[in-house]
Amino acid sequence: MKLFYYQRQDGTANFGDSLNLWLWKQLLPGVFDEDETTAFIGIGTLINNLLPDRVPNAKRIIIFSSGVGYEKGTPLIDDSWKIYCLRGLLSAQKLGVPASLAITDGAILVRRLFKTDSIKVNRFAFMPHIHHANYGSDIWKSICTEIGFAYIDPRSPIEQILSAINQTEVLLAEAMHGAIVADALRVPWIPVCSSARILTFKWQDWCSSIEVKYQPKYVMPWGDIYPPVARGIRSSFRATSHWVNWLQQDKFRFLGKISTSQQKLIATQLMYIAQNTHPNLSTEQRIEQLTVALEARLAQFKADLAWLK
Repeated sequence: MKLFYYQRQDGTANFGDSLNLWLWKQLLPGVFDEDETTAFIGIGTLINNLLPDRVPNAKRIIIFSSGVGYEKGTPLIDDSWKIYCLRGLLSAQKLGVPASLAITDGAILVRRLFKTDSIKVNRFAFMPHIHHANYGSDIWKSICTEIGFAYIDPRSPIEQILSAINQTEVLLAEAMHGAIVADALRVPWIPVCSSARILTFKWQDWCSSIEVKYQPKYVMPWGDIYPPVARGIRSSFRATSHWVNWLQQDKFRFLGKISTSQQKLIATQLMYIAQNTHPNLSTEQRIEQLTVALEARLAQFKADLAWLK
């Protein structure tokens, strides 16, 4: 059985995707090999019309906590698919499958594997979207330094990111799996959005599972790395008024770089968000309920392994 997860064409590691290797090989030791006739689809927004083409040799497709999104449509679900659980209710609705399959994102299982402690080093930390980290990491680091925030790079090693989140009192996150893991580790989080590359649908899908409303706080976009609209259904809210308002201001047009005044404004915005926003955190009862539900589906998967092989 082959573990499938999204790998960027530029070879850059991304926290949410890299969690697959770290998590499943601990929870399912000895299960995975290079046999592509069965594909295990785990953490990520992986369910779309291109998935069958990305696992062309798979005669069986196993879905475990993945979400629908990106590209332009959903795949045809047939008898070769076995869905154990999905990220949330929106994914179940898109696929036309029972709501009972909507559990939550599998990344919350880190709470069973990562040992937390009560030592907090950072009052606030910021974790950008992978695209924004790839092209603007130095600037984001500078902004965070200016306002005394820790900067968590989604390209860093898994254990390093887990420790950084655990040592933070409140996480401001563009990276959804940063927020998911923060919730799992009982770290309050605030969703931040600085471009239309942040896919509203997948955030709403996950938030539906933890019974929290997705209410992102917007930060001014900057440079060519922040196009107002991304391709496919990535741009589920399209060029909303948040982006239109910024684009209509000549002094903040997309210049392919960021000025000192822009950087200071963004720093001010992040600080204001941190100080004036009540952070999110699912209830202890809810997160434990979801964790147990995922473990039950995992046990079912293990029981089915003989059949799957």
